[in-house]
Amino acid sequence: MTATLNSTIALPKPPIKQAKLYINGQWRSASDGKTRPTISPITETAIADIPEASEQDVEDAIVAARRAFDEGPWPKMTGHERQKILNRVSELSEYYADDLALCETLDMGKAIYFAKAIDAHAVADLFRYYAGMAPEIDGVTRLVAPPPDYTPKHVTIVREPLGVVAAITPFNLPSVLAATKIAPALAAGNTVIHKPASNTPLSAIKLAEIFEEAGLPAGVYNLVTGSGAKVGDQLVKHPAINKISFTGSTEVGMNIIRNSADTLKKTTMELGGKSANIVFADADMDSAIANAFFGIFYNQGGICTAGSRLLVERSIHDAVVDGLVNYVSQIELGNPLDPQVLFGPLADARQLEKVMQYVKIGQQDGATLRSGGERFYPDGSNGKGYYFQPTIFTNATNEMRIAQEEIFGPVLTVIPFDTEAEAIRIANSTDFGLASGVHTRDIKKAMRVANAMQAGTCWINCYNIFDASVPFGGYKSSGFGRENGKEVMEDYTHTKAIWIDLS
Repeated sequence: MTATLNSTIALPKPPIKQAKLYINGQWRSASDGKTRPTISPITETAIADIPEASEQDVEDAIVAARRAFDEGPWPKMTGHERQKILNRVSELSEYYADDLALCETLDMGKAIYFAKAIDAHAVADLFRYYAGMAPEIDGVTRLVAPPPDYTPKHVTIVREPLGVVAAITPFNLPSVLAATKIAPALAAGNTVIHKPASNTPLSAIKLAEIFEEAGLPAGVYNLVTGSGAKVGDQLVKHPAINKISFTGSTEVGMNIIRNSADTLKKTTMELGGKSANIVFADADMDSAIANAFFGIFYNQGGICTAGSRLLVERSIHDAVVDGLVNYVSQIELGNPLDPQVLFGPLADARQLEKVMQYVKIGQQDGATLRSGGERFYPDGSNGKGYYFQPTIFTNATNEMRIAQEEIFGPVLTVIPFDTEAEAIRIANSTDFGLASGVHTRDIKKAMRVANAMQAGTCWINCYNIFDASVPFGGYKSSGFGRENGKEVMEDYTHTKAIWIDLS
């Protein structure tokens, strides 16, 4: 159902002190004065004018980060000293949780309920977790006796920060995906330049305010806003940048890898997905339907792990689809500033147009539009906002474009199967390999299927569950490297071996 408010939707002022770049510990406008409005998908109106960083601004940020690494205190601090500041970032993230949540809702349409309950606190958890990791980045000593003389030697193996890290983050989970990169990078002793998505910069500005208040030394964190084609490309090609950590589309990720090759940068790529969520006939039906619903429609489908291909055993196919359609009819849709709403608008006009095109493609390819497939407007919107109904396709095959291409919106493709082997074959028949799900009461079957999934994550009888301590990333065209967990520190440090001849 569509939630209603009694009057015209009025957007509150973004909870940031100023819309500026943050370079070398200073707030500043773009050097050429250029700005770009950020548009709220709730009402299609401008909510702030954001600086468009010039080439000189980006160069200044790189110089600041480089100097802060080469000459500044951050990489020379002990892990306990960095831990203290990162714990302060965590505390402030919790203190400003409502502000971070409001930034997300205003900027990309995420339901304020989820922005407060999940995203804002996830940011605090990430900085707390990696604050604890900072003193743990240590080495080991081994006694070896290599040929030709086999005399004993001590080898001390240490981990050192990489240098300057460029974090390029997407529009769909702006604050959380920034924290997954910035927190471990800082814990390891690196300095950071953050380039948020051009259409969702508000939470990045709020995070910069938090870093400043927490006492992060000048130049350790720098924020440059602007287009990926301009700002992102300069960061990717610059020889003073040691690592690119990117989350976004596979196409853009491939371009970043190509453009970073000349300077041999370390890269982490968290890219697209077309995840299969498998429901067997022996599953707990209510749980499976609820997980299938939130697996695809959470964040309006704008999440890279979205279970956008629902594989259902044929004997329960109709019952599962009916259950999903019933779920859609009861969920609150509308203005995401309303705490009762769980499903708001898409992030921008481009995403809306993309979703609408794929709905047409699905119908042209012969799939049945079982539910949704149209725009809607909540009360008070005056016919504005990028709202699109949760959409379900049935009578689909895995070869259709709606089953193979990432839509990144609220479009679910339901595909029947008859056997376990067929479900595995369909699930793995995709270029992507980010996530997967299995629903069954048979734990042996669940583990067989989970182990057969060509994906970096598999949820059993749940979906879209994350924790700062659990690594996350993809196979195949979904990228490489990992976010979260202690494993990510491999991607933010060098390993050095120091040999000592004892003879």
